[in-house]
Amino acid sequence: MQYVDFEKGCRPDALVVNERESYSLSQGKVKVDVKAFGINRADTLQRQGNYPPPQGESEILGLEVAGVVSEVASDVSTFKEGDKVFGLVAGGGYATEVLVNPAHLMPVPEGMPFFEAAGLTEVFLTAFQCLRTIAHIKPAQRALIHGGASGVGLAATQLCRYWGVHSAVTASSEEKLSLCEQNGAEHLINYKQQAFDDVLKMEWPEGVDMVLDMVGGDYLNRNLKVLKQDGKVVYLAMLAGRYADNLDMALLLGKRASIIGTTLRNRSDDYKADLIRDFAAVCLSAFESGELKVNIDTHYHIDDISKTHARLENNDTQGKLVVSW
Repeated sequence: MQYVDFEKGCRPDALVVNERESYSLSQGKVKVDVKAFGINRADTLQRQGNYPPPQGESEILGLEVAGVVSEVASDVSTFKEGDKVFGLVAGGGYATEVLVNPAHLMPVPEGMPFFEAAGLTEVFLTAFQCLRTIAHIKPAQRALIHGGASGVGLAATQLCRYWGVHSAVTASSEEKLSLCEQNGAEHLINYKQQAFDDVLKMEWPEGVDMVLDMVGGDYLNRNLKVLKQDGKVVYLAMLAGRYADNLDMALLLGKRASIIGTTLRNRSDDYKADLIRDFAAVCLSAFESGELKVNIDTHYHIDDISKTHARLENNDTQGKLVVSW
């Protein structure tokens, strides 16, 4: 099998394709011949040496894949050889084959190419988890989504539209905001030119029911300012650094607010299986009907793997970067 190799702390242009022995199938798993995989910030952090894989998981980069089932363990009945699938792996996705828990796979929607399916799992499951599993957002409620033009941001905005939730987004350019609008965002805020809390105080003076934030930093108290009572702020990354500004306890208590941090990679197998089952039941058919779609920024060949990490680290993306073998 082939895989993308790296030395911890290396630059993007040091990513190389190497070969190793093929995996032996184990009980409870299926082997997937990987046709395409998605690129995520967790991959760049792991390459830099800042985000090790969970204990016992593959050291190979990659959290989401799409491909064809090539082998099925005798105790697995949910998939068969030849099935087109996509799903989550806790590591090992940057390879031509992976061993996967079948509960972490879904059938590729009818008519969807592998490269699109490869970019679906992480962003939509993360957005689904934040909006529905954690924040319990409901139709007609309001959500503020930071990083609106990111893969997760665009997925979250689409899910809001799909469920009848009103959404406002922040992004750094008019081009990115236009993409957010195409995905269903109602209020568009250029954070380089506008203070999002001032804008929302005017547009939605009663506040928002939840904030989805991957920035952190000085956004914490400003998020609380625009939050309704009993609202939730869900953090899933820290692009502005690991420390936030001084928490205004009066705001927190007065709003009866919840500040929640979440990850997906290091969740238990059972948690991921439940999340995938719920997502598949609620959303998977919408990809066949066109009500939901995968926002692909660029589809690369494996020869250009280094470009994907460089672009992600430069925040030079609008949607997903995906790679095919």
